[in-house]
Amino acid sequence: MEEQKRLRELAEGGVLLTSRALDSGWPRRSLNRALRSEGWSPLRTGAWAAPGQRTDLLTQLRAVQLLNPRLVVSHRSAAALWRIETLGAAGGTPLQLTDPTGSFRGSAKDIHVHRIPLAPQDLAVLRGLRVTGAVRTVADLLRKEPRDDALVCLESAVTYRRVDGVRRAPLTDLTAITTALTPPLQGAARAARRLGLADPRSGSPAETIARLRMLDAGLRPESQVELITRDGRQVFLDFLFRDEGLAVEIEGYAYHGTREAHRRDITRFNRVLQCPEVSDLLRYTAEDVFHHPNKMISEIHNALTPPPPSNTSRAGR
Repeated sequence: MEEQKRLRELAEGGVLLTSRALDSGWPRRSLNRALRSEGWSPLRTGAWAAPGQRTDLLTQLRAVQLLNPRLVVSHRSAAALWRIETLGAAGGTPLQLTDPTGSFRGSAKDIHVHRIPLAPQDLAVLRGLRVTGAVRTVADLLRKEPRDDALVCLESAVTYRRVDGVRRAPLTDLTAITTALTPPLQGAARAARRLGLADPRSGSPAETIARLRMLDAGLRPESQVELITRDGRQVFLDFLFRDEGLAVEIEGYAYHGTREAHRRDITRFNRVLQCPEVSDLLRYTAEDVFHHPNKMISEIHNALTPPPPSNTSRAGR
């Protein structure tokens, strides 16, 4: 028990560096024996997770930064810490960090190190780690990620969102991000152009991707539209083709499994159809948007296309 206590006192955030234990006087042989017998888990060469410590993204990043203090958590890894949504899981990609000095020469298959300068205003401390600030994180993703990924991150950062069960406020705004996207950062000009595609009122990644799929198909609906039903109730629509009277609603991943939630959904969609501007309603799940976008676009096109005029004639004419 005494050995375990001594080791925990040397750990930081549940992560122990072998070098720190050796510097404190632990003989290497007895240190390795104590770590393995007490249930410490190896994270990477020279770093161990305390017994019971989750080896999640935060712990992995802490180990890397303790081993390499000059590195700053950035890009998709920083987005995960800020609870900025991205396409795909952050844990499924290499850890992303930035070396502002450009002198890092290490390599590992699960770590990607960017070598770009960072100004003091680009840095923050979050969950005990040095990270790029929210503005710089979004600017970097706009520069480096594919269009869809970049806009999902951007629109997540500038709106209220519930991520990992946590409700958070907007982290920044389009003005701050525009200011951050200044040369000579590589890709800044392209990233600035992408800002023109952003809708800061988008409510979910699925809504962002649905809008982009419609944009690519030449469809330009109004988004996040406020309407009033005939009995005076307020309704917000994801998308509205006003001239055709077509509303399009995108459902998130959350499953509404209770009777009360189902009742609220039915009431809401009935109210949508009570709006004078709406004559038809299409609803799509996040799975439809991400995995069957062609089917969604085809159905929207069909709903927007007026039926051909009838060519039938009455008998005797």
